[in-house]
Amino acid sequence: MTASTSGLRQQLRVLLTLTNTEIAVATTRTAQARTEAVRDELTKNAENARTRALAIDEAIRALGGLPELVRPLIGRTAALGKTFIEQAQPLDEALLGDLALEHQLLDRSRYVKALATADGHADVVELADRLITAHTATVEWLTTVLAEEALGGPVALRRTPVQWISGVAARAATVPSVVVAHGADRVIDTARQVPTLLTGWRKQAEDAGDTAAKTLTEWRKQAEDAGDTAAKTLVAGRDAALEAAETAARDSGAPGLADSLHDIRESTGTVAAEDLPIADYDTLNVSSAVAAVKELEQPADIRLVVSYEEAHKNRSGIISAAQTQLAAIAKDIVGVN
Repeated sequence: MTASTSGLRQQLRVLLTLTNTEIAVATTRTAQARTEAVRDELTKNAENARTRALAIDEAIRALGGLPELVRPLIGRTAALGKTFIEQAQPLDEALLGDLALEHQLLDRSRYVKALATADGHADVVELADRLITAHTATVEWLTTVLAEEALGGPVALRRTPVQWISGVAARAATVPSVVVAHGADRVIDTARQVPTLLTGWRKQAEDAGDTAAKTLTEWRKQAEDAGDTAAKTLVAGRDAALEAAETAARDSGAPGLADSLHDIRESTGTVAAEDLPIADYDTLNVSSAVAAVKELEQPADIRLVVSYEEAHKNRSGIISAAQTQLAAIAKDIVGVN
């Protein structure tokens, strides 16, 4: 065994560990896919990574290495730790971590190709070429997704609830109205919980007698009506307040605050049909709406349509078209072909 073969085998082992991490990350990301097409792509990526892991393991064996028993576990453990840590990060930070992993896989694959070429291992050179092609494609995809995130979305991957909260928290210091909006949501949720509390009290009253139970049943019905009315009133009040605040901010020459308020309106689904950049949007069928979305050139316009669509009809064909259109814009910005 030459020194170069020993180095080659060591690099393949590191690649195997990183590939097992990649498999676990790709599997985790499928749950965040915005559309079925993205979910299918991520599932396929995980399957392809498993195939690459087997090929790397076979190459290690062919070079006289022992079967890998510990490193795959290390890779999966590293992926679990990465997933746990990034739950406290905004989505862009999690994606930057994914991108760093793919760059390391790509750079090490290139190094493996050089080592294999120097030592005359044509089969490993061929394997390295396959790895380089795969990781180059993934780097470009993640770069595009990050650009989509920078442009405000819709991003191919949805934020997890914790990532959404952490992303809002990063902007909360400059947007006090975020706290107001979320405070209103908590009041709404509390109003809706009143009937549930009375149901529990009713169960206790049943043991005390049918008369008391019937009385509480009537109270519960009244509370349900009151709770629903209160919730609807509070939602309407919140929506109207956000819209009025956005208008006032623009009129007073504070476009940054107005944009932030508009982002909140989008995230809470309070954008109205007349706000959309597509005329008579509610009257369009899927094919007509898709055609109109493909004509949009501004990320903010695309984001507006997706926010409205997801809050109302939630038609997957339109959302996929919007995400594809934004991806094309993002690719042009970051220079991805």
